[in-house]
Amino acid sequence: MIIGYTTGVFDLFHIGHLNLLKNAKGMCDKLVVGVTVDELVQYKGKRAMIPFEDRIEIVRSIKYVDAAIPQYDMDKLKACKELGATILFVGDDWYGSEKWEQYEEEFAKEGIKIVYFPYTKGVSSSKITNTLKLVRGWTSEASEEALKSDISDGAETNDQ
Repeated sequence: MIIGYTTGVFDLFHIGHLNLLKNAKGMCDKLVVGVTVDELVQYKGKRAMIPFEDRIEIVRSIKYVDAAIPQYDMDKLKACKELGATILFVGDDWYGSEKWEQYEEEFAKEGIKIVYFPYTKGVSSSKITNTLKLVRGWTSEASEEALKSDISDGAETNDQ
């Protein structure tokens, strides 16, 4: 059984994320996806618009994903070894960089291949976030305040 692994924040899930997961699943029998926890996103100097619990549930619900797990650190080699993954899927923006050429050597020593997928042109969570900021004046703080306001106004319902 070929186990593949990929990670991401998966904030503001879009077609590029879906393309990555679909292509990755086509190259392995089991696809495990690490979803970056909020604390690690903040450590990287960013802030997710969508809370971790929602992001992992979205990823978990994608038909190409066999398992979604929290990603607590940036050590992808350790994660691959723990999961028994023999392929790591990443975006091609890393390809050819000194850092990733070194990673390729380290992963190869462990029998793990790195496969680079092209990013979907014209779409990214950053572009979506920036567009929302421009068009609606949204920021993470503004969206959190709006959510708090909706909850306190009784706008949140649990229709089941």
